[in-house]
Amino acid sequence: MKSVFAAILACGLLVSAHADQALREAIVSPDRTAAFVVRDKWRHPYETLTFFGIQADSTVVELSPGAGWYTEILAPYLRARGKLILAADDPESPKAERVKGRERLLAKLAASPQRFDKVVLAVFAPVAKLDYAAPGSADLVLTFRNVHNWMSEGDTAVRAVFDSAYRSLKRGGVFGVVEHRLPTDRIQNASSSTGYVHQAYVIGVANASGFRLEAVSEINANPQDSADHAGGVWALPPSYVNKDVDRSKYQAIGESDRMTLRFVKP
Repeated sequence: MKSVFAAILACGLLVSAHADQALREAIVSPDRTAAFVVRDKWRHPYETLTFFGIQADSTVVELSPGAGWYTEILAPYLRARGKLILAADDPESPKAERVKGRERLLAKLAASPQRFDKVVLAVFAPVAKLDYAAPGSADLVLTFRNVHNWMSEGDTAVRAVFDSAYRSLKRGGVFGVVEHRLPTDRIQNASSSTGYVHQAYVIGVANASGFRLEAVSEINANPQDSADHAGGVWALPPSYVNKDVDRSKYQAIGESDRMTLRFVKP
């Protein structure tokens, strides 16, 4: 019995080690956009994704993938045995920037079929269109620096997104959230106009949707970020919304202080 258990354990460790190596290879791939790679020192993709528990055979939903920073890692990693669903902008949105954002993403995917041909493109438009994955089908739903965007549509939109993540996940599935963190002694306005969000707010909405907070990580913390910049979080790299004003100061700070939260669907 002990030998059988040892064999099973060894097999599990071997699979895990292989998955870890495959993820590292996806991150160091020369196919990634050079400007994206520069951000690795602030975004810690390997540590973040392993914290969320990703595996090469996972079914993963990425909410609001934007320009595809994480997509460039997730798609190749999941291509052979997993599945990546991009819950992206609505092509029928009345907002021109949403339509253009989806068109840019489509062009990116089409330009590299060897990496992106297995990606499933879905529609994400809070609160009207949130059926981006079949109920109970996903192992992970991930979002990176997007909660503040949903807050601009109101608390109802945020709750609707979190509810949709819960609905899409299998029991035991993970909702992984990375977001710009507002210090507890600062007032958070309803629309998160600075781009920073209270960690307690995110946890509260997740709890209301039925999630259980399983773990908190400081992987993406940055104690140099005071979170009180003119122009909000966008004063920092890579946006530099203030252009040359105090640019060297913001460059020295680096990217924002971020919460990294792992929620589980019981």
